[in-house]
Amino acid sequence: MTDFAVEEALQIIKRGCDELIVEKELVEKLKTGKKLRVKAGFDPTAPDLHLGHTVLLNKMRQLQDLGHHALFLIGDFTGMIGDPTGKNTTRPPLTREQVLENAKSYTEQVFKILDPDQTEVVFNSTWMDQLGSAGVVKLAATHTVARMLERDDFSKRYKNNQPIAIHEFLYPLVQGYDSVALKADLELGGTDQKFNLLMGRELQKHYGQTPQCILTMPLLEGTDGINKMSKSLGNYIGITDAPGEIFGKIMSISDGLMWRYIELLSSASLATIAEWKAAVAAGTNPRDIKVRFAQEIISRFHNAVAAKQALVDFESRFRQGGIPDDIETVTLESVNGGLPIAQVLKQAGLTTSTSDALRMIEQGGVKLGGDKVSDKALVLTAGSEIVLQVGKRKYAKVVIK
Repeated sequence: MTDFAVEEALQIIKRGCDELIVEKELVEKLKTGKKLRVKAGFDPTAPDLHLGHTVLLNKMRQLQDLGHHALFLIGDFTGMIGDPTGKNTTRPPLTREQVLENAKSYTEQVFKILDPDQTEVVFNSTWMDQLGSAGVVKLAATHTVARMLERDDFSKRYKNNQPIAIHEFLYPLVQGYDSVALKADLELGGTDQKFNLLMGRELQKHYGQTPQCILTMPLLEGTDGINKMSKSLGNYIGITDAPGEIFGKIMSISDGLMWRYIELLSSASLATIAEWKAAVAAGTNPRDIKVRFAQEIISRFHNAVAAKQALVDFESRFRQGGIPDDIETVTLESVNGGLPIAQVLKQAGLTTSTSDALRMIEQGGVKLGGDKVSDKALVLTAGSEIVLQVGKRKYAKVVIK
C-alpha cells in the first residue's frame, strides 16, 4: 500500500478508538498489503446483542470494508470460566449447554453487521480441548501470580480480602492463547479488556509469533448517559428491539451523547459528521440529526420501510399526541366491581409495582384516554375499556371485566 492509502486506512481504523497499540507496528503490517487477521472475542453470556456490543462489530465491519479478514471468536471455552473483568466477586461459570445455546443466538445476529463472506466464526474450545490438561499447565507456567495481580480487578479484590478463584487466572491466559491459535494480526476489545489483550501479545512472543496489534474501543454509555449500556440496568437499545422501540430510545438520549453514538455506530464518514456538527452549531435542531441516525440504525437491523414507519409513528405519538394503533389489549378482573388505578397500572405491566404507579401519578406521568391522571385514589369500574399511557412510550388498552 502507498503511504497515502495507509494513512487513509489508519484514519478509519482509529476512528472512535480509545487506544492503538502499537501504531508503528500496525502501519508496517498495512504497508505489506497483506489481508490482516482481525480478532474479536465474545463470551456468549448474554445472547441478545445491544448497541454497546455492536461498537466492536462496527469496527470489524470497517476493517472488512478495508479488505481484512474478521475472526469472530465465540468463547465457548472461556464462557465456562466466566470473565472476571470488572467483577468484585467470583463469577459463576456457565454450563456447556448454556454457552452453546447463547452462541447460537449470537451467530444469528452478528451478520446484520458483518460481511459473512469475510467472516470466520470460530470457537475457542476447538483448540483448548485439544490442548488438554498438560497444555493448560504449561500455559499457566508462562506467567506468575504477581503478574496476574497487576490486573486492576484482581488487585482490588486481593487488597480487600475478597476471594479470587484459581480458575479466574486462566481467563486472560486462554484469551491470550486464542491469539496464538488464530495467528491474529490485530485484536479488538473494550477498554476494560486491555490486560487480556496485552496477554495475547506476550503469549504470541513466547510462541515465536509476530505480536498482534491492539485496538481498544470505549464502552458505550447507555441511554441514561451515565452507566455502561447493560440489559440489567435497563439502559440498553437492543438490536432485536421493535423499530418503534429503537426509535424512541435513540430520540431519548441527550444531544451531547448523540455525537458519541454517531461516531461509534454510524456509517457516515467523518467529513459528513463534521458537517452535521457545523449545521447544529449554526442553528439546526439536533433532533433532526438524531432522527437521521435512528433511521440508519433501524434500517440496519430491520429495513428501510420499518425505519420510515417508525418515524411516522413517532411523529404521531410524540409531536401530535396521537396514540399508536398497535398497542396491546389487557383484560383484568375487577374486585367488588372495580380496580384501583395503581393496581390497574401494575397488572397491565405499565409499572413495576403499585408504589411505582403512585409515584408516576404524582409526577404527572400517567394518562387515561389522553388526559393526565392526578387522583391516586381513582377506581376504574367493571365494564371500563380505556387506553392508559405511562411516560412517553408505554401504552396499554385495558378492559376491566
